[in-house]
Amino acid sequence: QVQLMESEGGFVQAGGSLRLSCTARTSLFMINIMGWYRQAPGKQRELVATMTLGDRTTYADSVKGRFTLSRANTKDTVYLEMKSLKPEDTAVYICYTDAVRIGTIRHTPYWGQGVQVTVSS
Repeated sequence: QVQLMESEGGFVQAGGSLRLSCTARTSLFMINIMGWYRQAPGKQRELVATMTLGDRTTYADSVKGRFTLSRANTKDTVYLEMKSLKPEDTAVYICYTDAVRIGTIRHTPYWGQGVQVTVSS
């Protein structure tokens, strides 16, 4: 199993900044892709940003230029730096990983519990 330990979310004013982190804990899996999704009330879960083991990063168009995803050298922790936050960024942010059980090629997705980020106008 993989446990995803998320930092706390927060409440910020529009234009403000916030940093989220997520650490994966496992002894049986290799952590492959890590990143964040988000889900706003009444909306579907959407990708925010993800990063592969090779540090290739994918961002949602809505956050490009404002959010930066980075990964620790240990590859088990990701950091989401969010700047110029807008009210429409308000959502539950959910950490995600694609993990491969050691000794196999089987990929398994894991999700964190999610943290609330609220941006006031």
